[in-house]
This record gives sequence, structure tokens and C-alpha cells, in this order.
Amino acid sequence: MPLEHLHSALAELLGEARLAQVALPGTGLHLWLLDPANMDRPFSREETQRVLDTPPYWSFCWASGLALARFIAQHPYWVQGKRVLDFGAGSGVAAIAAARAGAACVVACDLDPIALEACRANAALNRVTLEYRDNAFSAGDSFDLASFDLASFDLIVAADVLYDRENLPLLAAFLERAPQALVADSRIRDLSHPCYTRLAHLQAMTLPDLAEPEAFRQVSLYHGQRP
Repeated sequence: MPLEHLHSALAELLGEARLAQVALPGTGLHLWLLDPANMDRPFSREETQRVLDTPPYWSFCWASGLALARFIAQHPYWVQGKRVLDFGAGSGVAAIAAARAGAACVVACDLDPIALEACRANAALNRVTLEYRDNAFSAGDSFDLASFDLASFDLIVAADVLYDRENLPLLAAFLERAPQALVADSRIRDLSHPCYTRLAHLQAMTLPDLAEPEAFRQVSLYHGQRP
């Protein structure tokens, strides 16, 4: 079963760590996330190194993902009846929010096969149907424009994909595959791109709580539109 595999993958990193159902405030959604009780103990040096080497991104709901999911839940017209791609889906939170809000179809895409398993488990938990892709990137971690038809999507959503400024070319790539994009990010405050404008300033926190600096709880939501 996928959930058992997720528990095994997590245990390889953090010993007896387990997943727990966590309610996401303001969304009506639940996710399988790292049990907050596992955060109450100090990690050994070996565990810390394993997490740094292979971060289990899929076992957290990051602040930008939560903010994006909450925005979609509160403004469903952005996704209703549309074909949506959640790029770098992680736990699948934005994809699941889009499906719940009435998207015609939603594709969760992530390089990490364990993340896609987490998306499947979380979709089942929230009783929504997603499609899954793992080949949105080509060799060299660049967006594989050949992997999608020009008319594949009406909207691309993405959270926390701009942590590395080398990923900024993704912004243009999104608009080559969809007429619009919603990008949530807590690292880049004032994005300068001719096709993107800041749509909202949102506040959220990562779950389970990583005690991140307040600055990382301030999320900018950018709307991209094809010229």
C-alpha cells in the first residue's frame, strides 16, 4: 500500500518517525504529514545528515503551498472547469485544492517518485482524483517543453519553486504551456518579470511547525499571464 511505503521511506531517514493526518487551516483539506510529535525530540547527527541529503519535502506542507491552497479554496473561480498542472507538487496540496474547487482535471507533477506516492495518498485521503506526471523536467533540470502539448493546460500552479534563482526561467516556461500561472513563494518578495504581477500578500506557516523565521511565513502570490 502507498501509505506503508511512505512510512518506510520516512523511517529510513528518521528512525521511528510516522505520518499523521493533519488538518490544514482555511482549506477544508487534510494531508498525511510528518507527525508533529516527531519534531519534539532532537535529531541525531546521522538523521540530520540523511534529511539534508534526501529531504522528505513531501512530508511537510510548506507555507507557500498552504497559502496557495487556501487562496484556491477561497477563490475557486481561478480553477473551476480548467485543466490545471501543479508543478513541483510535493505533498500535492495545491493540486488537491484545485480538484476540490472544481477543476476539470488536475495533474500533479514532481521529479521525486516518493512525492508522487504522497500525492496519491493525500488525494485518496481527500477523495479527489488526480493525474500524475514525473517527466516535466529534462536532463539538466530544465523544463521539458516537448513533454506537454501546447494546449495541455489552462493554468499552472506552483509553490516554492523559486528557492534557487536558477529556476527563474521556469516562469517563462510556464506561460509557454498555459495562458496563466499562479506562483506562490516566500523567498522572492518583489519579482521582476514582465509577465507576472503580485496578486496577493498571504500569511501561512509550514506544517508541522519548523519554527521558521517570520519572513518565511510571508508569502507572495504572483499571477502570470501570457502576453
